[in-house]
Parts: sequence; structure tokens; C-alpha cells
Amino acid sequence: MAALGCARAMPVRATARLSFTRPVAIRAVPLVQKRALVPQPLVHKATGIKGLPQLPSRVVKVQASATPADNMPVLAAAEEKKFLGVPVFTWQKILPLGLMFFCILFNYTILRDTKDVLVVTAPGSGAEIIPFLKTWVNLPMAIGFTVLYTKLANVLNNEQLFYTCIFPFIAFFGAFAFVLYPMQEMLHPTEWAKNLLEKAGPRFAGPIAIIRNWTYCLFYVMAELWGSVVVSVLFWGFANQITTVDEAKQFYPLFGLGANVALIFSGRAVKIFSQIRANLPPGVDGWGLSLRGLMSMVVLGGFIISAVFWWLNRTVVPRVQGSIPKRDKKKKKEPMGVAESFTFLAKNPYIRDLAFLVVAYGISINLVEVTWKSKIKAQFPNPNDYSAFMGDFSTATGAVTFTMMIISRWIFSKFGWGMAALITPTVLLLTGVIFFSLVLFSGPLEPGLMALGLTPLYAAVLVGAAQNIFSKSSKYSLFDPCKEMAYIPLDQETKTKGKAAIDVICNPLGKSGGALIQQFMIIGFGSLAASTPYLGLILLGIVAMWIYAAKDLDWRFAAAQEEMARAAESADADDSAAAPAAETKPASA
Repeated sequence: MAALGCARAMPVRATARLSFTRPVAIRAVPLVQKRALVPQPLVHKATGIKGLPQLPSRVVKVQASATPADNMPVLAAAEEKKFLGVPVFTWQKILPLGLMFFCILFNYTILRDTKDVLVVTAPGSGAEIIPFLKTWVNLPMAIGFTVLYTKLANVLNNEQLFYTCIFPFIAFFGAFAFVLYPMQEMLHPTEWAKNLLEKAGPRFAGPIAIIRNWTYCLFYVMAELWGSVVVSVLFWGFANQITTVDEAKQFYPLFGLGANVALIFSGRAVKIFSQIRANLPPGVDGWGLSLRGLMSMVVLGGFIISAVFWWLNRTVVPRVQGSIPKRDKKKKKEPMGVAESFTFLAKNPYIRDLAFLVVAYGISINLVEVTWKSKIKAQFPNPNDYSAFMGDFSTATGAVTFTMMIISRWIFSKFGWGMAALITPTVLLLTGVIFFSLVLFSGPLEPGLMALGLTPLYAAVLVGAAQNIFSKSSKYSLFDPCKEMAYIPLDQETKTKGKAAIDVICNPLGKSGGALIQQFMIIGFGSLAASTPYLGLILLGIVAMWIYAAKDLDWRFAAAQEEMARAAESADADDSAAAPAAETKPASA
């Protein structure tokens, strides 16, 4: 490679090719100049993850020129500034995205802990209301949102779609604390529900409790949809649009670091408000005070999310538009309808595998979680104690997940996507078996537990908490990044509509599927406790199929990466062929 030096004296058209790893090819218009000094090419080596096919390095062709009046070098492309070895522009994307994720998870933790306390401790309600809520309320609303989202995606741009989706959530949670909850006695049909329960019998207590406490149940569903819509569709969909595959591999596992700091802070916030409620004098509505404080933080977090999104659309999005290779379909088609979209996705084995991973997680965690929450209510019947325990649980989840996020980067680098995708089902299987074993064999274990100062009930609560903490920490640190990476090699149509269908429908479908299984078991065996052994067997079967789907998706993901690499090579070849033709035009003129 020639060092930097002076050009020959005779007039020539000075050109230079600078090779460095970039996602696009830039070709400047060639200029005929007398003399030019050409800088030394700068080469950056791309980094990747073991076990994943990497995109080939793109060659960027830049025509360097100098005026005949001066002999000073004119740099064709300046070296991009870096901080900690990462381009500054990448930090301009990653740091705001991390702040968005922090606020989204901060809100979600508060909403998740609050919704459980509201519906479980509501008058005439209990943990048994949760399966009915997930099956007959949450799932239909999720499907309705998907239909609406699909139609809106065909008429609104990405920025308008984001605001249209997030602002109704912000408005509802603010209105619930300051309008709906104070008016609950007027809005809830308490006496009618009591009379209906006397006529229908206790076996219909769950559905009647939903009607009786309908504002609480609406809050529950909106909190669930926040996780599906804002976290999965809005945030990850936007992140996938402005990040490259290499950036995703490097930074997606780290997004959760700040988010799990949010889990720790939000868990402490819930615990503090629980203590405030416990210390209030009689006659003061502690829940009303708590909800106003917590929902005010949620509304503020929602506005911060929107402001960061607005800033990114003004500063980052214009620079990345057209810089990331897109694999759009060759033939331009009219936007697909809702039914056509689902038919298209159902025929795609890649999407089917990805959808099964989401459904399997929802069913598996639900089979354990509802049984665990019934134990929590038995151990902590007071709402303040229940809420305080959930605050501690969220804090512990954030701390463990923070640690897992750090380890996850090493897992992706050392073992690749396939191994990372298998860790979550393995963890859930092992911890679930331990939890069910403790519930089933609590009698023989009681003397040993009493020696440790634990009752069988409290031991089941603690083991169930540990099961949820480790399962969710592996989900946040490994399962979610794996799922989001799997979308990147897909074409835009499959990515957009597939993501909406999977994250908004399949996630509630998994939870509703677990709830349906529990409902059938309760009806068939008379109680949740009597059906516990069979729930354990179902858990084994679901996780086994989950592992099979993850292995199948592993090689499909690798194939999609290779196809994306071939598309990039084809674009390079087209650019190389077009360059000589462009250079001949000035000479012929």
C-alpha cells in the first residue's frame, strides 16, 4: 500500500479509494483536477459474535480532488470521532435509547406491581381472577389493538404511529388515579354483583369479580398492554430501525443495564408508598394517595419517553435514513389487510418459530406464576404487606437482571445466538421443577423447614419468588435480545407486521393459554392444588417444544443473515460496476 506522498507532475484525474467498514456505499461525482494529495486509507475491522455469519465489509468509494492553485491535501473522508472505541454517532443513538428503555421499564414495574395488588385484594376478588382476566379480557383487547395498529401502520408514518399509541396510555393512567379511582363507588356495580353472585354460585366468582371491579380490571389490562405495546412494538421496533446488526449485537444486551436500574428504583418506590399507606391514620384513603403519587411518576416517565423519541427523530433518524441496507420486496405491492397479514405470517416458518418462543414463555411462566401469587395472598392478606413484598421482589429482580445483563454480553460473544436462546427455557425448567416439588412435597419437608424458621407456605413464597426472579432475569438479559436480533435480517413488511402480531397477540396468547390450562384443570380436578402435579407435567412438555423451536430458529436465523450478506455483496457489485461508467462521462464531454 503506497504511503502518503506527492502526485506526479503531469495532469491527472486524482482518485482514491478509502476502505473501511460501513453499512453503505457512497460514490461522489468524479472531478478532473490537476494535482491531488491522497491520504492513507483507514481500515477498521468489524467485530461480531461467534457462531453468527457476519456481513461482509462494505467498500466506500470516495473521489478525492484538489484545486490546481494549492498543493495542500484535501481529505476525502475524515476519520469519525470515537469515544471509548465506539463512534460518537453510535453513542448518540444508544444513550437516548437506553434512557427510553429506562423510563419504559420504570413505568412497567410500577404498573405491574400495582395491577396485581388492585385486582387480587379488590372486594370479592382474589388470585383466581387473574386467569379469567388474561383469557377473556386481556387477549381480546390485545387482538383489537393489533387490528387497529395494522390499519394505522398503513396510513401513518412511524413518528405519528408512535405518538398515537403512547399518548392514550399516558392519558388513561393519569385519569385512573385522579378520576376513575376516586369515583369507584359510583362506577362499580357492587350491590348488583353481590346479588348476581348469590344467584349464580361461587363457581362464577371470577367472572363476576371482573364486572364488579371493572375499572381495576381495565387498569390491569392497560398495564399488561403497556408491556406488549410500548416495550415490544414501539421501543424495539424503533430501535431496530435505527441500529445496524453489529450495533445490535454489541449494545442490545446492554440496554437492559439501565432498565434494570429502573427496576431497582421503581421497586423501592412501590415499597416506600406501601410504607406510607401503612402509617396513615384510620379513615385516610391510603390507596388513593399511593395511586396519585405512582401514576404521576408514570405520566412523567411517559412524557420523557416521548421527548427523547422526538429528539431522536430530529437528530438521528435523518442521518441513518438510507444508510442501513434494506431488503424490501422487489415488486411494490399495496398494503396488506389484517387477514392477509396473518395469513402471510402463518405461512412463514421463521415467524412461526419466533411466535412459538413467545407463546411458550407466556404459558410456562403463567403456569408457575398464578400458583405462586395465590401463595403470596395467603401469606400476605393485607394489601400493604402484599405491595411491600412485590416492591422487594421487583428490586431483587432488577439487581439479578443487572448482573445477568453483564454476563449476557460474554455469553453472546463466547457461545453465539443459539446458546443464548436456550438458556431461558433451561432456567425456567429447572426452577419450575423445584417450585412444584416444594408445593407437592411440603408435608414431608415441613420438619426441616420448621428447623430453618420457615413454614411450608412461606418457603413456597420464597422459592416461587426465586423462580420468577431467575426466569425473568434470563428473559430480560437473553431471551428479549435474542428475539429482537431475529427480526433484523427480515424484510421491512415481515419485520413490521410480524412484530406487531407476535408481540401484541402471541404474548397475551401465551399468558391466556396458561390461564386456560389452569381453568380446565381447576374444573376437572376441583382445585388448583389438586391439579398441581399435572401442571408440572404440562410445563415439562411446553419447555421441551420451546427448546426444539429455539434450535430450529437458530439455523433459520443464520440463513437469513447469509441472505442479507449476499444482498450487501450484490449492492457492492452494482456500485463497483457503476463507478467506471460515471468516470467516463466527463472525458466524453
